[in-house]
Amino acid sequence: MAPALTIVNKSIQFPVVSLINVSSSVFIHIAAEIDLRPVFFPNSRKKNQLIRRCKELCKQLQDVSGIINARLFEAILIPPGKGEFIKRRKEQVHIARFDLAILIECESFEFAERILAHPAYDELVRNISTTASFTHKITATNVRRIAPVNYAQGGVFLFNYFFADDVAQNLAVWDYTAGWFQAETGLDNSVLLLPIDPVDSKYTLINHCRWDNLGQVLPSIIFKKTFHTYVLENFSANNVGPMPILYRLA
Repeated sequence: MAPALTIVNKSIQFPVVSLINVSSSVFIHIAAEIDLRPVFFPNSRKKNQLIRRCKELCKQLQDVSGIINARLFEAILIPPGKGEFIKRRKEQVHIARFDLAILIECESFEFAERILAHPAYDELVRNISTTASFTHKITATNVRRIAPVNYAQGGVFLFNYFFADDVAQNLAVWDYTAGWFQAETGLDNSVLLLPIDPVDSKYTLINHCRWDNLGQVLPSIIFKKTFHTYVLENFSANNVGPMPILYRLA
């Protein structure tokens, strides 16, 4: 049974999000805090060295049978402000400040287990863990999908780290608000990830999607009033805190 949502500003209406069947893929996501400074500053030497090695290792993993994608991302923008719910729960939340992220898409659980035992993956994790001040690793399934994320032409990529009291409530308010992004930013893809083991994850859900450029998304989330009154206020009313980070392919 779907949870009852607390809806605020009911007079504001957007179309219901358009979804396709979820993917049967299994995803391995690694996120790390490397440079403890604003992401628009030049990378440190240690981060550039790490990126070079991680790219080599991701390429090795990309060539493994059963692997659909192995992608490395570096952050270009971590928006300030985390919303009222995060402020209320700041002692419980690890604020997402990940300036490096990896997403590995596997065809099945069997292939994901092979990757987790692969020497290249082991080296990838060791390199990141010894360089980062904090590392977050999960294995996840896909629970909502607008369309697959396209990596062929670069662009601006989102990982949105959600913290919520309840996964079902998080899903319900995501369903309610996602149509705003389709209507107001032209979003035509999204893969919503659910950690397989909640104990391993600091976050209830992680949304991943792509736009062609910052101009498609940034003006809308800065200047459109409904981003706050329709999206953020409904998240807060339902005890859900989004922590979005924008990336480019490294």
